[in-house]
Amino acid sequence: MGSGQFYYLVYFQYLGFRYHGWQRQPQVKTVQEMVERTCRYILEHDKFKVLAAGRTDAKVSVERGAFELFLEKEVDTAWLESALNKNLPNDIRVLAVEETGPEFNIIQSPRHKEYVYLFSCGQKNHPFCAPLMVYMEESLDIAAMQEAAELFEGEHDFTAFSHKPGSETETTRKVLASEIIPNEMYQASFFPDVSWVYRVLGPGFLRHQIRLMMGALFAVGSGNISPQVISSALRGEVREPVAFMAPQSGLILRDIQFS
Repeated sequence: MGSGQFYYLVYFQYLGFRYHGWQRQPQVKTVQEMVERTCRYILEHDKFKVLAAGRTDAKVSVERGAFELFLEKEVDTAWLESALNKNLPNDIRVLAVEETGPEFNIIQSPRHKEYVYLFSCGQKNHPFCAPLMVYMEESLDIAAMQEAAELFEGEHDFTAFSHKPGSETETTRKVLASEIIPNEMYQASFFPDVSWVYRVLGPGFLRHQIRLMMGALFAVGSGNISPQVISSALRGEVREPVAFMAPQSGLILRDIQFS
């Protein structure tokens, strides 16, 4: 994966609200840019490579993600963790650093990823909720959304829940869990009294897949589509998105596990 002789797996977390996603892009602030800038500063050279386990969209946050750092010279893992945390912005934090080897493939090794999507409906949220929770103005039929969420579980054709898949894109994906539950994961004094979590678990996801799934569930909850539309799409009978793409800021990569 890399040209260096030493390999380090870095578990980290960040609040994504002020970043244009993970991947470095011209003229916008990204998490990768911040990580690489910090690595150049603490290592005092640019002979390294950074590769993440996946990309996140703009404003999407990560509670436990990972990237691999490839170096030509060995460093102490405790020093690396401390130096990164001391110099990274306050909205990015390293959780742990592990030394790996050339046999580890950060792209192909994840066993599963867990995403959650925070949302509320009814009374408008406190503005401080904006980085983490999406507010829907209309009342939502949560029971109908919960039933519809279960339809995503299993192996299906997710073409209608992928953003512009290419001709060679493998759109069949397996979802291990898909549920809407009361929000007891994240609490703050300014959060609404009632909020919800959409939790999704799977080996891997297509581009914008979860946001399109969430958009479909919002459409079910507001009565704009029926659950049967989702079922038809998962059978491959519908090829275009069945609803809108849910906003980015409610989405959090909660955990990643490697084989």
